Amino acid sequence: MEWTVDIRALRYFVEVVNQQGFTKAAARLHLTQPTVSKMVQQLEQTLGVTLLAREGKRFTVTDAGDIVLQRAREILALHDRMQVEVQDLQRVERGALRMGLSPATHSILAPVFAAYHASYPKIELKLFETGSNATIGDMRDGTVELGTLLDFPRVADIWHEFEALPLFESPLCLLAPSDSPWQGRQSLALKELADSDFIFYGDTFALNDLVLDACAEAGFVPRISGRSGQWDFTASLVRLGVGIALLPRMFCETLDARHFTLVDIQDPALTWKLVLAWRRHGQLSFAAQAWLKLAKGLLTAGQR
Repeated sequence: MEWTVDIRALRYFVEVVNQQGFTKAAARLHLTQPTVSKMVQQLEQTLGVTLLAREGKRFTVTDAGDIVLQRAREILALHDRMQVEVQDLQRVERGALRMGLSPATHSILAPVFAAYHASYPKIELKLFETGSNATIGDMRDGTVELGTLLDFPRVADIWHEFEALPLFESPLCLLAPSDSPWQGRQSLALKELADSDFIFYGDTFALNDLVLDACAEAGFVPRISGRSGQWDFTASLVRLGVGIALLPRMFCETLDARHFTLVDIQDPALTWKLVLAWRRHGQLSFAAQAWLKLAKGLLTAGQR
């Protein structure tokens, strides 16, 4: 047998017992006495038992009534707790923000995270530091809700699936040791690097595909001497002569220019274009919605 019980009927029944009368219960509930009496009767009909043994204006709680009273109090407590927890989420007073984040964006997005923490200090930041290719998979399976992605032609077919907010755009440039043969050059063609050792990126980084495609267009396959998903470490390897790297100019300009050669790449020109993405048809949590709203405001203001 299945019952469909109106939670209001449980609440009215508990209040009648608490107040030891229908009239007092109705006053506490801001209802009429007939309304409360009718709801309790409907509850009895639904359960098929007598909950209150009435004797004139007085009543006693039956054995069945004692069971329902105990469980009703538990159900109402859970119901009230659920309401509070959902309201906390709506006010972004609890929960977690799960985001896939490229290590290259640490310093750039740090002000947004600082502002978010100041506004929502009870939200836990769960940041998954990885490349675009892994982040796409993590968004698809629900591991993260938001993620930074590299936007370039090879990933164009994903945009029916994701929405995106442009974050940053910077040309890729050559990062080489200070004593490199390109010292003093303003620009160079990518094919001039054909005989060089390259330091590439972590296996999950879409930047690998961008550079490999460009090298193929320039007529060579790059010789890879090492890989790293951390650009600071990549720069250290470059400085020590392990190889050269192609990295966004906005990052390279944060390095000590005395130790490096920095040259623009042309023919073809390469651009690191980063976006913040989320599932087009997914339902973002309140925590993610709040971060996205804050990021849009701060990043738009910073780009004016």
